[in-house]
Amino acid sequence: MNAAESAPRKISLGRAWRLIRPYWVSEERASAWALLALVIAVDLAIVYLLVRLNQWNADFFNAIQDRDAGAFFRLLGFFSGLAALYIVIASARAYGQQWLQIRWRRWLTARTGDAWLGSRTYYRMQLRDYGMENPEQRIQEDINLFVSGALSLGLGFLNSAVTLASFAAILWSLSGTLDFTVLGMALSLPGYMLWAAIVYAFAGSFLTHLIGRPLVPLNFQQQRYEAELRLRMIRVRENAESIALYRGEADERRLLAGAFAQLRANWFRLMACGFNLNLFSSFYAQLAIVFPFLVAAPRYFSGAIQLGGLTQTASAFGQVQGALSWFVNAYADLASWKASVDRLIGFDDAVEAVAADASGTLGRIVRSTGPRLAAEGLDLALPDGRLLIEGARLEVAPGEAVLLSGPSGSGKSTLFRALAGLWPFGAGRLVMPEGRILFLPQKPYIAPGTLRAALCYPSGQHAPGDEELAEALRACRLDHLVDRLGEEWHWQTRLSPGEQQRLAFARAFLLRPQWLFLDEASSSLDEDAERAMYEGLRARLPDAAVLSIAHRPAVARYHTRRLSIDPATRSVQTAAILAS
Repeated sequence: MNAAESAPRKISLGRAWRLIRPYWVSEERASAWALLALVIAVDLAIVYLLVRLNQWNADFFNAIQDRDAGAFFRLLGFFSGLAALYIVIASARAYGQQWLQIRWRRWLTARTGDAWLGSRTYYRMQLRDYGMENPEQRIQEDINLFVSGALSLGLGFLNSAVTLASFAAILWSLSGTLDFTVLGMALSLPGYMLWAAIVYAFAGSFLTHLIGRPLVPLNFQQQRYEAELRLRMIRVRENAESIALYRGEADERRLLAGAFAQLRANWFRLMACGFNLNLFSSFYAQLAIVFPFLVAAPRYFSGAIQLGGLTQTASAFGQVQGALSWFVNAYADLASWKASVDRLIGFDDAVEAVAADASGTLGRIVRSTGPRLAAEGLDLALPDGRLLIEGARLEVAPGEAVLLSGPSGSGKSTLFRALAGLWPFGAGRLVMPEGRILFLPQKPYIAPGTLRAALCYPSGQHAPGDEELAEALRACRLDHLVDRLGEEWHWQTRLSPGEQQRLAFARAFLLRPQWLFLDEASSSLDEDAERAMYEGLRARLPDAAVLSIAHRPAVARYHTRRLSIDPATRSVQTAAILAS
């Protein structure tokens, strides 16, 4: 875990706005603003109903004090109508907010996912430390927390502001003037109940911030530890066979226990801070029930107001105090929301850093297209700056079969990554050929789903029929899979490494690339199967250029020329391969 990820960043409102603003100026802005306006309108209607209920409160308790049965039952009927209307409007508000939330989340998830998948950022993030981990958690969980928090907190603040404006005037008119003497001076304080509510709320907000301040970093850490635990379990599932063969269950159990121990320790710190905050918040809320009666009691007992006036004053005081106490009530949610904002900003920063590296912060590879593959003065380095290849010059003509060889760690796969546009650490000129290009890595990727979809991956480039798929499977000695094209499995775990590599060759037969790059693509095959795959390539793709990385000497017979990387000189040398 890197230092940059160990603590939340300090963010400004401007940086938080950077996350909020894009959706509201996007192509969906018209529908987004219309839906938000509808939710706000419903919110204002709720505040209006609360004002009406406040007036009803005075009339109802005055009817009780006057023993007016007719008014009592009439007001009960009026209350039933208000309550029914309130229930419908409040439900509509929740529905509208959830609708807006999922639309915003869908848009932001797509935008963030595009940034992650675009320009192969998802791959380049793994090449060096960009101060960010678990991007999948940020896209799935943090966006959800961010959107739901932004809406609930924003609309809650707006509701509090409107409630404050509505009830402050009511409370001012109900408060009257408080006359008192200080140091022999007679003083009067108009609207004293309103001032009492303001003092009470601001004192509570200050103490809440003082007590709950540790919640922000603790929530940040809790999300990080949750993601780490989930990631470790995902790795166990993805590497199940290797772990089982090593009998590594005890080590994995120890790693999972260690990840959970961190989570548990932070959870207890959250509990302690939350306990203190809840203790104060509960005391604050309970005191708020009786505090307005205590403050208004002198006017009631003096006969200045009736019982209904007392309850109406207490109700208005509660609304004003509640509105002013928005910060107190929302503090825990604010802390959680800020943690999600921190993590999403970290994601954006990492994406920008990856883009900076790709555009030449650590060097620049100038790429262009042409009729053949060529490199001129090509330098390739590791992320730490150590050179693997220096000043390389190479050229591959259409239809040519070239073998790339060299000791392990000399930079063969790094050269392939540079050719694929994945490797940003280098400089020089690189001309990539025009036409259909396909790279086959040593470990093929097979997405969960039907075998048909796995064979056609990536979809969109070719849409062969089942007969063509079956023929490709037979050509790659996968006859036993021909009748299973429609079966859905996690084929990555169902097929052996050799079967996976033969399936990758079947993809090449189907996609018919003009340029094929093989990075140890037959390393899991026996010599007979390897021979069948390469002979199949020459028979089915006679005009395709092939550039292979392989360690077995027997692979050389399927190529006409060899490119060798010399680790001592970091150069690429060429030599003909004599037919055997």
